[in-house]
Order: sequence, then C-alpha cells, then structure tokens
Amino acid sequence: MRRGWRSNRVFFFLLCLLVCVGLIFGSIGGQLGGVENILSTPLQFVSTFFNQSAQGINNLFSNFSDVQSLQERNAQLEEALARSQAELVELREIASDAERLAELLDYVSAVQNQETLTAEVIGYDQNNLIRTIIINKGARDGVTTGMPVVTKQGLVGRIIDVTALASRVLLISDPSSSVSARLQTSRAQGTVQGRLTGSLRMGLIPLETAVEVGDVVLTSGLGGNFPPDIVIGQVTSVRQFEFELNQEADVRSLVNFDTLEFVLVITNFVPIDISVFDTETTP
Repeated sequence: MRRGWRSNRVFFFLLCLLVCVGLIFGSIGGQLGGVENILSTPLQFVSTFFNQSAQGINNLFSNFSDVQSLQERNAQLEEALARSQAELVELREIASDAERLAELLDYVSAVQNQETLTAEVIGYDQNNLIRTIIINKGARDGVTTGMPVVTKQGLVGRIIDVTALASRVLLISDPSSSVSARLQTSRAQGTVQGRLTGSLRMGLIPLETAVEVGDVVLTSGLGGNFPPDIVIGQVTSVRQFEFELNQEADVRSLVNFDTLEFVLVITNFVPIDISVFDTETTP
C-alpha cells in the first residue's frame, strides 16, 4: 500500500514536471497566448485589488502621520497666539497708561504756579454714604491733608487722610463735599455740593443771574479750600423755585470718578482756615 502511494507520488511529480516544462516551452513559443489572456484577467483583478488595498493602507498611515503633524503644529500656533494676546494686552495697558500720563503732563505744562505730584489710584470706596479714593502717595511724598486733587478734565477732590505711603481723597461727588464755585461766563458765585446719586448740584446762585446750559463751572477760591479757576464741570439744567432767593443748577463733572487711575496732587497749595475770622454774637 505504501509502495503504491510512493509510486503514485513519483508519477504525479513527474507528470507535473512534464506539464510545467510543456507550459514553459508553449509560452515561449507563443502557443499559450489565448490561455494566458484568459488566466491573466482574474489575476489582474486580484493584483489590482491588492495594489489598491496596499495604496489605501499606505494613504491611511500617511494621513495619520499628517494629522499628528497638524495637531502638533496647531498646538504650537495656539501657544504662540496665547503669548501674542498676552503681549498685546500688556502693550495696550502700557499705551493706555502712557496716554493718561501724557494728558496729566499736558495739564501740568498748561497750568502756571502749580506744583503737582502724580499718584496712582489704588482703592475705591464709592457708595451712597461716602465717595472716596485711595492714592499711593502719602506723608513721605510730602502729601498733607487739604491738598486738592485734579486731573486734566478738572477737580477730583481733596486729601482728607494721610499715612506714610497712601492718602484718602474725598471726591467732590461725596454728599459731604462743598466747593465754592462760580460760573465762567457771568462770574456769579455759588456752591457745588455732591449728592447721594454721585451727581453735582450748584446752589446759592443769585436769581438775577442768567444761567445757561453748557456754562462752565470753576472753583472760585472763596473759603480758602481750593485754588481758583479749576474746572468743576458744566451746567446741564437750571431750576428756580417760587419764593426762593436763589436758583440751582445741575452740574456734570468732566471727570469719570469710576475709572480714575492716575491723578495729580497740587502740593504747593496750603488750605486757609478762615473760620477764625467768624464773629460770634452774644445775646
């Protein structure tokens, strides 16, 4: 049985060998052209399928590599954008500070006989009961109570408390603030006081005075608390009351008290207490 199987295997091997040799010589001689064309069609399909599959796999790996590269590049660009935005914000703040300081410098250049000290606002306390700010200049810088505080836009207030390194400024919009004032056009005198709403009102204006909307209100210097001719604001409305001896005007300050960052302290002004000249009458 085993010898028969071995004989058959040898025979089968020789037969296959003869067939292969015949196919080779037939192909060389061109006698198998038709058969080769028939057999090449499915082989070409299989070859095309494997080539396309290999190309797809290659493109997949290539795309995956490109995605990783793009993700890394995107992360780098986002980091660079964040740095640029931070630098842009910093540059804008520097430019804004420089612009405000330039405005203060213009005011100092335009005003005569005033010695000023630039201070930065480091604190706010503006509610319905008290409206003050805190600046970063104090007794070590020569600041004393009563000194006026201004900006290019006009009067801010006066120093009421001083420490070694800081000072508190009472704003003219505080209800307890009172500033002797006059109208620039008519030179009529009055008093500008702060209100609970943070607005300003000028009272004690004589009835015969013609007050117009848009009139500029200045400090008068009366009372000795402020130097004269500092802008307080502009008249926005006027009211008169029957049987009253005076009239009132609402005044809008040109200073935005909620966004103050830099102010000027007038250091060469010494408030004068004129209350010593008040006479007392005894019954």
